[in-house]
Amino acid sequence: MDHTSLNEIKDSFDKEMKTLGYDDKNIEYTFKNGQGDTNTCASIANDFAGKNFDCVMAIATPAAQAVAKLATKTPVVFSAVTDPVGAQLTSSLSKPDKNITGTSDEVQVDQIIDKALEINPNTKTIGMLYNKGEPNSVTNIKKAKAYCAKKNIKVEEATIASVNEAQSAVNVLNSKCDAIFAPNDNTVASAMNVVSDACKKANKPLYVGADSMVKDGGFLSVGIDYKELGKETAKIVDKVLKGNKVENIPVKVFKT
Repeated sequence: MDHTSLNEIKDSFDKEMKTLGYDDKNIEYTFKNGQGDTNTCASIANDFAGKNFDCVMAIATPAAQAVAKLATKTPVVFSAVTDPVGAQLTSSLSKPDKNITGTSDEVQVDQIIDKALEINPNTKTIGMLYNKGEPNSVTNIKKAKAYCAKKNIKVEEATIASVNEAQSAVNVLNSKCDAIFAPNDNTVASAMNVVSDACKKANKPLYVGADSMVKDGGFLSVGIDYKELGKETAKIVDKVLKGNKVENIPVKVFKT
């Protein structure tokens, strides 16, 4: 779908592919946008199945899961998948076993929460806003809840299934919590204008899981540069196109 994080990855990927020597004369791209809809992603995957692609690159977990079935015939490279094993894209990060590899944007939720406590040591309750239909978000929220329990911080949750639900959900959290946390959730990222404005009006800090979500109005994140994620994804696609076996290309996990 369209939002700053994923668009930044796509733009960075395109630029790096040119740097690696790919141009209109030696490569042909087919670009499709799933528009945040699982049915659309599935339809795109079905269409791709009839094409003779040398590689399929998918940005974000839902897109990667949609095209995973193509890996029986075509190498799949993903970008920005928080938990590739949990998403069942591979059984191993070091030795991919399903003809799928790529880059992972593992969110350091402990560092984000530590920073929140550094800024406001009196934080007692953190609201967590996410789409429970996104495996990447479920993984991060689980880690965040476990870390908050260690720090004796109460957690309030609000889940949304679409951008239209963001306004009411964040308002409920703002009424109960000292701060809000949203992981690198695609639905929340698409609704950042609404979510960030609500938090500003309520005078509640909004901690987020991606640098681009800060650009779109979040207060703070501790995380990776998504441009680097896009560049690294292009380098992996380059290896695939040059004949390297996917099983010999480990998943690149960005942690620092």
